[in-house]
Amino acid sequence: MALKKTRTYRRTRYMLYKETLIDFEEHFWSFIGSFVGLGIICYLNYEHLSQYDLTLLIGSFGASSVLIYGNIGSPLAQPKNLFLGHIISAVVGVTFYKILGEYLWIAAPLAVSTSIIAMQMAKSLHPPGGATALIAVTGGSSITNLGYEFVFSPVITGVTILIIAALVFNNIKTKRQYHSKLIIQFYKRTRANKS
Repeated sequence: MALKKTRTYRRTRYMLYKETLIDFEEHFWSFIGSFVGLGIICYLNYEHLSQYDLTLLIGSFGASSVLIYGNIGSPLAQPKNLFLGHIISAVVGVTFYKILGEYLWIAAPLAVSTSIIAMQMAKSLHPPGGATALIAVTGGSSITNLGYEFVFSPVITGVTILIIAALVFNNIKTKRQYHSKLIIQFYKRTRANKS
């Protein structure tokens, strides 16, 4: 029994040690990816769209950036989850606002709770999607007046920018492979087409 405790103890210590190592290269590419991805969205939002009273920047993109640039191996950070999670949640949020807009105290929790179930059913759970549903309901008149246009811009447009930046910056180094299944499938298809 003492041997088993020792082995478990050593494994735990190693895992904790490995998790606390500082990898400057990993941090550098996480910073660059998130800065460029959110930077493009912010630039478009404040320099081009604000004069038309349009928005491209929503708070849930910050949380998505933490996942897709900082924890690229997480199943919650994969492109399918990012894309579908935000879209499903935006549609659910707008729908609940249209139905129960006068009762925000019930529309907001219903939107978030329903979007969680919808993302689970679609096997595309992305936690910041819950914030997207909440923003669709409580985002103020600049958001709620968009109606279902909210799904297309800012949600689909912003998520597309984040995904493109993640695919570029998370795959520059071979040690960082964002959505490696997608890359392997693409590589196999291009090789098969050349043959």
